[in-house]
Amino acid sequence: MRSAFYGLSFGVLASAAAAQEGAERIPSHCQALAQETPGVDYLWKAAVGEPLPEDTVRIHYIAHAMLAIEAGDISAVTDFNGYIGATGWLPDVVTMNHAHSSHYTTNVPEGIPHVLEGWGEFGKGAEHDLDLGAMRIRNVTTDIRMGGGREESGNSIFLFEAAGLCIGHLGHLHQEPSEEQYAAIGRVDVLMAPVDGGYTIPVDLMARIVERMRSSIVIPMHWFSRYGLERFLDEMGEQFQVIETQGPELLVSLDRLPQRPTIMVLEPQMLSD
Repeated sequence: MRSAFYGLSFGVLASAAAAQEGAERIPSHCQALAQETPGVDYLWKAAVGEPLPEDTVRIHYIAHAMLAIEAGDISAVTDFNGYIGATGWLPDVVTMNHAHSSHYTTNVPEGIPHVLEGWGEFGKGAEHDLDLGAMRIRNVTTDIRMGGGREESGNSIFLFEAAGLCIGHLGHLHQEPSEEQYAAIGRVDVLMAPVDGGYTIPVDLMARIVERMRSSIVIPMHWFSRYGLERFLDEMGEQFQVIETQGPELLVSLDRLPQRPTIMVLEPQMLSD
């Protein structure tokens, strides 16, 4: 079932959510299943860089696999490839993956204090756990294809904990996570999944991964045409509700996640001033 969406925000009621003060981060419930599921609420939209309601995360789909994630006074851009639009705004953190050239850059603008590369020395990968108060960012490595072989731990699934939410970005995923990797990832409330069906992994395998992770919100990314996107949506069948947001961003909060797992289709839009 599909429906239009205009400025909705979602969340699961936290059992012991204290008021956030300054840059203090609400503890994430990444490993916990939702116990209560309130209905839908309406919130105003606001551009990247503008103040956010308390305990709320803004997610803006920029392009390709780049999404801006903002919480409190901290911001990040995923799979940063060097250009986010005609804007002077810069995030505090960028994450990158070298599985494909459009997912990283060697020219990071000055003024971005934290650059998290999702790879390390060949075969050893990278390990990140960056706590900035309002947002904690960590990674779980996976293997990537390299010619006729593979590079162990060459890709990173980045996880962003903010406002009590666990937000996962699968990067340029080339394999289904192992049981150990699924365990390391934990419970993800909002999942950003590449659905191109070829450059990363086949659509049916991505559907299986999404079903396994059972996130409250799934944001398709890394799609190159509506045809490719529709293939993924069709593969998901009736298990997930599908909402066409008709816009590039969501405001998400822990106490307003949907009761039914929901695919939120964002329309990519470069940032501009």
